[in-house]
Amino acid sequence: MSTATSTETKELAPVSTESLAALLVAEERPQRPSSLSTSLTFGWRAMLKIKHVPEQLFDVTAFPIMNLLMFTYLFGGALAGSPTDYIQFVLPGILVMSVVMITMYTGVSVNIDIEKGVFDRFRSLPIWRPSAMVGYLLGDALRYTIASVIMLAMGLLLGYRPDGGFPGVVAGIALLLVFSFAFSWIWTMFGLLLRTEKSVMSVSMMVIFPLTFLSNVFVDPRTMPGWLQAFVNNSPVTHLASAVRGLMAGDWPAVDIMWTLGWAAALVLVFGPVTMRLYNRK
Repeated sequence: MSTATSTETKELAPVSTESLAALLVAEERPQRPSSLSTSLTFGWRAMLKIKHVPEQLFDVTAFPIMNLLMFTYLFGGALAGSPTDYIQFVLPGILVMSVVMITMYTGVSVNIDIEKGVFDRFRSLPIWRPSAMVGYLLGDALRYTIASVIMLAMGLLLGYRPDGGFPGVVAGIALLLVFSFAFSWIWTMFGLLLRTEKSVMSVSMMVIFPLTFLSNVFVDPRTMPGWLQAFVNNSPVTHLASAVRGLMAGDWPAVDIMWTLGWAAALVLVFGPVTMRLYNRK
């Protein structure tokens, strides 16, 4: 009886701290996830939000279609003689405007997660720090693609005919996605900097509205006053709209493409580090 009790006592004896530490060290730990895998995971999280809250797709479906119909049939006859002629010019421009305008929702999503405390959990994870930001941008890239496809489908029904064919359309959309990805870094910065989502939306609209309307999205800048042409001709939205319009028309506007890629690189180089610094200090 005493032998059995002695054996049980030995089995139930507490493990020393040194033994426990040695056991934990001896165990093989899982490898740290790569920056690509964590970014894709956060991108998938952003897409799941669309699945569970499909109402947020309203801005990439109804809003672009409404803009296209209004501008084509309200101004088409006055500006180009007929809506069919005008849509050949205005559809790529409205496509650019619609996608650029919805980039602000990246900053809104970031701000909402900060207010809910979700970012506190993200920062405690052993992952690549920028992956949460990149994931937001990757998820929103899907929204930009959906908006582009819907706009082009509606345009084809209204009479738009891209002379560049399928390759030209794909090249134009790809360039638009690259620029929008870079442009979204501005709103992620504001999402971290401002206190509420309404503030993010207000500041975003104050920047986006003048930038998109003071461009060649709707009309040729040659009809504008000289002082206004100087601004419009050097606007990043003008270069983007001209590049997308040219690619879809079957041309190769090399100058506008280079300007657009240059603007995209500059936006990432400037606002990317600033955003990450704010994120690390948040």
